[in-house]
Amino acid sequence: MISGITINYHASIKLEKHGKIIYFDPFKIKEAKNDADYVFVTHSHYDHYSEDDVKKVMNDNTKFVVTSDLESKIKALGVSSDNVLVVYPNEKHTIDDFSFEVISAYNTNKAYHKKSYNWVGYVIDLDGVKYYDVGDSDVTDEFKSVSCDVIFVPVGGTYTMTDSEAASAVNEMKPKYAIPVHYGEVGSNANAENFVNGLNDDITGVILN
Repeated sequence: MISGITINYHASIKLEKHGKIIYFDPFKIKEAKNDADYVFVTHSHYDHYSEDDVKKVMNDNTKFVVTSDLESKIKALGVSSDNVLVVYPNEKHTIDDFSFEVISAYNTNKAYHKKSYNWVGYVIDLDGVKYYDVGDSDVTDEFKSVSCDVIFVPVGGTYTMTDSEAASAVNEMKPKYAIPVHYGEVGSNANAENFVNGLNDDITGVILN
């Protein structure tokens, strides 16, 4: 279930599943492979939308799923309108042979990520396994309502939920696997370790970077 998953750096995720290569928020990609079938971007902050890194993963056939504040930037890279899907919270979509849900991602007690910005996370269903990339969020009602098998959850604090807040919420959600992200650029390895150590025994915490 977690084979084929790479955490590139911080909150940048690569999924290689069922012949598909999917990137979330490519950032600080070490080597240009231009191998992406799909790129999902959660919002426009520099550590989530990095044009230099998008160029390292995209090719002429790459399909993009982005928030509205990124539509013009993606198209300015030469991506055709047919390969750009602009999404908003609470939507469900199907691309080719897989479906996904768009989940609102925002802060509840700070102003870095306002709900009104319509920034998001994604729950992708690949062959019946649901992978949830939370994006930059605090613990919200929308977050807690998600059912998933694998969750990529921010743990670095400052701009998102803290490691202890994340662990407590994930314990209630009960995914099979929980992978900490959003530390390195913000936060540290200690946040990832604290998160994993705070999980219940029936959830497998996996640190991948």
